[in-house]
Amino acid sequence: MARAAGMKGPRYSPAELMARLVAFDTTSHKTNIPLIRFVEDYLIQHGVAPTLVPTNDGAKASLFATIGPQDVAGVALSGHTDVVPVTGQTWDTDPFTMVERDGKYYGRGTSDMKGFLACVLAAVPDFKSRSLKTPLHIAFSYDEEVGCTGVRPMLAEFGERLPRPRMAIVGEPTSMRVVDAHKGPVRWLVEINGRAAHSSMAHLGVNAIATAASLIGELQRIEDELKRWPPDSRFDPPYPTLQVTLIDGGNATNIVPVSCRFQFDVRAMPGLDTSQIERRLRAFAETQCLPDMQRVAPEASITITQANNVPPFLADASADVVGLALQLTNQNETFAVSYATEAGLFQAAGAPSVVCGPGDIAQAHTANEWIAASELDQCMAFLHRLASWAES
Repeated sequence: MARAAGMKGPRYSPAELMARLVAFDTTSHKTNIPLIRFVEDYLIQHGVAPTLVPTNDGAKASLFATIGPQDVAGVALSGHTDVVPVTGQTWDTDPFTMVERDGKYYGRGTSDMKGFLACVLAAVPDFKSRSLKTPLHIAFSYDEEVGCTGVRPMLAEFGERLPRPRMAIVGEPTSMRVVDAHKGPVRWLVEINGRAAHSSMAHLGVNAIATAASLIGELQRIEDELKRWPPDSRFDPPYPTLQVTLIDGGNATNIVPVSCRFQFDVRAMPGLDTSQIERRLRAFAETQCLPDMQRVAPEASITITQANNVPPFLADASADVVGLALQLTNQNETFAVSYATEAGLFQAAGAPSVVCGPGDIAQAHTANEWIAASELDQCMAFLHRLASWAES
């Protein structure tokens, strides 16, 4: 660590900061508070006053900070602090100790997305040295990996405790390409309750697993129809997808199963009304399944609950943020991706968005996750150009 002349706070390289951030095990089911406190202290040393948006129990928090004018809408640099588990993966090194080898940095979260967080923090001394006319907002959230849940309380503060950004750049790994569209995951939980009986007297029971099979059959028919959605070759695959992802039911091989539950996931493309899928499944349950179930067991039931909804994202092509991101990356083409980000939520909160950040999504969530040093360099150049733009 070295102090630059005239600067109040310490300077770190992006790699040094990333090593610090990787060392915090912020797997989604754990707290992110030690990382947030580190970031908070770092910003305070640079004369930046962050605002925390904690959970009710204080176990997690988002962080929002503004560099530059406090009464002007600026550009939010958004990233999530949580990472996915390493359970069941075979790593060559400790996932939470960053290792550099052959121009690559290995560690959980290097690509998704502590590399971007590190670059933003490393750029703070540069941001502070500028006479910014447009402020730069730092927006670090939690629990993106479990459904973009942590960013929502922070967004709810826009226009209240926090300024509403003019635009947002979400730094998910795009190899520094400008992404202006992505799919959105919507997930449901289906719970079936029937009636138990001895398997030799099956007519006295209601088989919850059999009912689940009927419902899944209807979902498979919906899936086949989604494959015929007007294709958009920018996405891979070029249509919305539907998958049953988890199922659990029954107690023993000689008992008619009284309960079964399963979850399914739709990756919606922009323009798909996922509520129609839910309505169709409900109608099938009420007309094709429940009448037969309740003739035997009036108490039988089917419950369908939406577990999470991350909206698909489609940027307005005329929005300033799209042109700005293309200018800052020296590119003239935008891209679409099939994974989801917080961009649609920022956009719905009044901050037009794009997705652009260092790292390759192919490395995200994998064993021996890594990011190339060259990606960090590109991101730092991007942020330097952003600061120059914000001065003009």
